[in-house]
Amino acid sequence: LLIDWINTTLKQEHIVVKSLEEDLYDGLVLHHLLEKLGSLKLDVDKIALTEKKQRQKLSVILEAMDKCLQLDESQLKWSVESILTKDLLSTLHLLVAIAKHFQPSLAIPPNVQVETITVENTSKGLKTTSAVEYITGSKENLEEQSTDDAFDELFSRAPDRLDDVKKVFLQFVNQHVGKLGLNVKDMESQFADGVLLLLLIGQLEGYFLNLRDFFLIPASTTEMV
Repeated sequence: LLIDWINTTLKQEHIVVKSLEEDLYDGLVLHHLLEKLGSLKLDVDKIALTEKKQRQKLSVILEAMDKCLQLDESQLKWSVESILTKDLLSTLHLLVAIAKHFQPSLAIPPNVQVETITVENTSKGLKTTSAVEYITGSKENLEEQSTDDAFDELFSRAPDRLDDVKKVFLQFVNQHVGKLGLNVKDMESQFADGVLLLLLIGQLEGYFLNLRDFFLIPASTTEMV
């Protein structure tokens, strides 16, 4: 998802990312992303060939990026060194933060987690510890988020307002399908066969639906489906 998002965003720049580890560590892609999404111009070289210049470039880019994201230093799960050393986990955290800030509509899968294993060389030998790292939201945050949407709230807390909401939607629907000489009085029954929904979408998106693609007057459940 992140690779496709980057490639779509930077298509006009003719940039193609194939590997998050191999293609982002030098700062080139991050530089273009920040310029494209944040409309910022940074005083750095487009291409940094040496490790010293790559580190300098990443430092400038991440400093600007952190200001855009408005995150405290304690919230940062990446650094110049971790990106430069191709640390995938840090790169993922950074890209998810960028996507959530600049393009919140991007359908990032929730509750993505990986198990990390840390190996430490001690006087008694190798010591390993494992932990679960949440990339797209911690378990606690996800549990705190309500699964109810606005209509769930409406049904549970203000059912008396439901008729008012239906009237508003009915007015909205008739405003558009009325151009086709149609009039909707009952959304539940008149939308059941799918025809009005198709015609409404066509009106909203400004295109003509080929009548051969669906049944204008469906005579069976199969034709409705």
